[in-house]
Amino acid sequence: MKRKTQISGDQPLAGVRVLVGRARHQAGALSGELRKLGATVLEIPFIEIRKPRSFKPLDSALRNLDGYDWLILTSANGVEAMWERFAKLRLKQDFKHLNVAAIGPATKKAIEQHGIHVDVVPKEYVAESVVRSLRRRVNGKRVLLVRAKVARDVIPTELRKAGAHVDVVEAYETVVPQSSRTRLRGALKNPRRSPHVVTFTSSSTVRNFVALLGSYKTNLAGVRLASIGPVTSSTLRELGLQVHISAREFTIPGLVEAIVRFMSRQKPSRPEAAAASFTRAVYTSVKLPG
Repeated sequence: MKRKTQISGDQPLAGVRVLVGRARHQAGALSGELRKLGATVLEIPFIEIRKPRSFKPLDSALRNLDGYDWLILTSANGVEAMWERFAKLRLKQDFKHLNVAAIGPATKKAIEQHGIHVDVVPKEYVAESVVRSLRRRVNGKRVLLVRAKVARDVIPTELRKAGAHVDVVEAYETVVPQSSRTRLRGALKNPRRSPHVVTFTSSSTVRNFVALLGSYKTNLAGVRLASIGPVTSSTLRELGLQVHISAREFTIPGLVEAIVRFMSRQKPSRPEAAAASFTRAVYTSVKLPG
């Protein structure tokens, strides 16, 4: 059962400036929820989704889908990229023989929108939990993993150890949107206008955030960094950044809830005043790693 955020009033984030760094076509869900709660949202994408250089591996896998026992999808981007190829190749979308696993509810929803039943969604929406859910079910089975070009190898490595034959195919790639560099630096330059909270929804958004800033010296004191889950938090710490806000449920609603929960604990109690206190914090020049 999903938890509902316990908040007082309709605008618990009034006066709070939040920077959303999701890909442009995906920012709406997070931004919309934050705005409903009164936040001022600035969208600067830290990540851009592009087609892979070659669709040959994915096309080959889709043409031979009958040979697989399991299909694993780890993002809504992967789902949509796969269905675009189905349409392009004019292939019959027959999943009756397949067991389908989705890494989390957003991916599950994207799959189900195409009329496909999802058999497995792990308790925690990370690769390790996918492995735990499937380890005892894939011995001797052929598994197709559709994902981004660059991704952690936890799933294929561990499932192969469990006796599965795993094919990993690239459906899309993520790149740093260079057009965001000037905007991001400008947003962080003025303490009176800079965000109180910066959101990170994947390890890629963290790495790209650091890449976009490069050697630029910026003021991060008083800026709170919000992470969607443990893998993203680990990447933040790995790159020398502090995790101030962590989602308990590794979803967009969970991230929003975590931000509300964090702001409700600030003193003074009113969100507007708490946000103002962040702005008045003494800013020091910090050189980000990278």
